[in-house]
Amino acid sequence: MSRLFGTDGIRGVANEDLKPSLAHALGRAVATRLAPDGGRILVGQDTRRSGDMLVAALMSGGASAGADVHVLGVCPTPALAHVTAVGGYDAGVMVSASHNPADDNGLKVISGHGRKLDDEMEDELETLLMRAEELGAPRNGHLGRTIDARADLHHYLDHRLALARRIGSDLRLHVDCANGSASAVAGEILAASGASVECHFAAPDGLNINLGCGATVPEALAAILRERGGDVGFSLDGDADRCVAIDERGQVVDGDRLLGIIALDRLARGALEEDTLVVTILSNGGLARAVEEAGGRVLRTKVGDRYIVDSMLVSGAGLGGEKSGHVIIREHTDTGDGIVTALELLDILARTGQPLSELAARIPLDPQEQRAVRVRTKQWQADRVLTDAVAAAEADLAADGRIVVRPSGTEPALRVMVEGRDAALVRRLADQLADLAAERLNQER
Repeated sequence: MSRLFGTDGIRGVANEDLKPSLAHALGRAVATRLAPDGGRILVGQDTRRSGDMLVAALMSGGASAGADVHVLGVCPTPALAHVTAVGGYDAGVMVSASHNPADDNGLKVISGHGRKLDDEMEDELETLLMRAEELGAPRNGHLGRTIDARADLHHYLDHRLALARRIGSDLRLHVDCANGSASAVAGEILAASGASVECHFAAPDGLNINLGCGATVPEALAAILRERGGDVGFSLDGDADRCVAIDERGQVVDGDRLLGIIALDRLARGALEEDTLVVTILSNGGLARAVEEAGGRVLRTKVGDRYIVDSMLVSGAGLGGEKSGHVIIREHTDTGDGIVTALELLDILARTGQPLSELAARIPLDPQEQRAVRVRTKQWQADRVLTDAVAAAEADLAADGRIVVRPSGTEPALRVMVEGRDAALVRRLADQLADLAAERLNQER
């Protein structure tokens, strides 16, 4: 049986793969392992319609195992993490599928320190979840309660507003809220920087989260900037832990370039802890070269922001992130927060007086192509034809590039990344490998 927990919690189509019974069982498992003896669990959600259903199931499961379940309501994932840590909660559970389509949903478990769990703890929870009905069943006097905790969101708002008020920006900016969790908070926080803020895609209806907008479709906000004008734009995703920027010309500035801009600024000021940036195996080689040429060090991890955080804690690094727009700035938070990333960039723009296009140009990126291939099986290394094709493609790239093939941790797909100096060759190899993977890994076994 495949592992329930992927790179970012449990994901699936709501009410099909991800049923209320699974959320109920997870609530019992979390209460038993992380919040025993009347502990406290904090639950939040994004704007998907299925969120209410899954939160109700989590509440029932946690309370049935004796934990008090506090409900934060619709909030960014980093807000749940922050409130869990500062509010003295034993654990948090975020109901969100992040950047995925509205029909999907997910369950992310967060420790009492506000961080994602390690693999070992997730394995323990999965074992408990599979035998959830065998866990303790306290009687009435020892059942948990469900408590409205929406007022606790002020802990997050107060902290982020304080960060914003230190900036003093006079820029005109646009923000894409992805019809998600950021819709209720991003405008207020970013405006506290002094900037003039116009919010877009900030009318969630339970069905339109990430629909033609957000960090995975930054072109939507880019078109708005080109049409209406502005100094900078920020595209967030459904639960507001990612940020992709748009420059004053309406050009997309991805997570790698954002990391490079922040790293170079902090290196120049002597404010990059251990002179180190932590990225994943997918981050562009051009980013690594730019940081290393400026005197910094770059460490790579597996894909997933929790692995980045682990490496940051071990190495002492204060900055890490992913090409997708997850950025962790430990001076401010231990989790990725798209709004904090936006504030950091606003601060750099205000201090330097340079437009975003000029800052981004300091991080020249190598041609890179990524493909997601829907597959029946993710066991690509067992297919000799496919592994031989990958080896041949690596030989074509020689020392000028690299290939990463990996199973998706959030959907039934194989992800293929090809990087090199020759854009046409990179594109051709990516297409060839993706087509071959689709052919080989979708056969009846």
